[in-house]
Amino acid sequence: MEKALKEPDIYMIVIGIIMGASARIATLKVDYRQIPTYPCAYFNSIVMGFIASSLGAIAIPAILSGDFVSITFLTVAVQQFRETRKAEGESLSRLEHTEYTKRGDAYIDGISKTFESRNYIAMVTALLSVLAMKLSDSKAPAVLIPCGVITGAVVLILLYRFTKGKTIGDICNIRDGEIEIKGSELFVDGIFVTNTLGADKSRELFAKDGLAVVIEPKRPASRLTLENYGQRQAILFEAVKALGVRRYKYTRRNFSSDTGMIIIAFVPMIHDKNLLHYAVAHTPVLENSRKIGRIVKGG
Repeated sequence: MEKALKEPDIYMIVIGIIMGASARIATLKVDYRQIPTYPCAYFNSIVMGFIASSLGAIAIPAILSGDFVSITFLTVAVQQFRETRKAEGESLSRLEHTEYTKRGDAYIDGISKTFESRNYIAMVTALLSVLAMKLSDSKAPAVLIPCGVITGAVVLILLYRFTKGKTIGDICNIRDGEIEIKGSELFVDGIFVTNTLGADKSRELFAKDGLAVVIEPKRPASRLTLENYGQRQAILFEAVKALGVRRYKYTRRNFSSDTGMIIIAFVPMIHDKNLLHYAVAHTPVLENSRKIGRIVKGG
């Protein structure tokens, strides 16, 4: 009975688990659209968050009691989270043929990393919440509970801001593009997009129901992000996913300009310019495209 948990330790572990699980649930609201199935994948993510927070919550009491085997459990947890990332990537890859347009490997890789990092957020939030309660050196629930809750909330906010990343709307200006058809050629704001509109019906369809946006980097360094093919594929995917697509979808870089602007043009099922702007603006900036910019800046 020497190793039986004392009442303050039980409070710490329970509060730690609650804060860690709450952190996972809170971040699920952010990456909801990246989950391939609902509610099953949503529920699976909550369960994984609960497991992660449980491991984080028991780590400090176990180590302080001399049970260093808990470190092994944390190592196993990290391996399991990596397997979750791998499984998520494989699941999204298998679903590629069911989408209007493909996400692309770069976007899938980013989504998979996001799922993995959210589990770490749950575990670290729980661990630091328990650590803060332990350092308070108090056995009173009136002290332990506020200490754990406040610490967990602060850790969640800091970790979320650190891992959130930017969106296209943060680095680019987005505006409507003017569609113009000349023979079989499609132009947006005077920029050539394609010459595949040979049929009268296709030209009529695009002229009547087509939508186009012009995406222009706010800074020269952001141009490299849009130069990345995976990033452009992700933007097109989010646009088409939000509005659907009846026929035709194009992305085009403006090679004649130094601004690095790109054009998205397609015939949507839902003709809503505001929704199109929202979808494009909230497309995440992929990690591999951000890395290119950092290299050019010299780190």
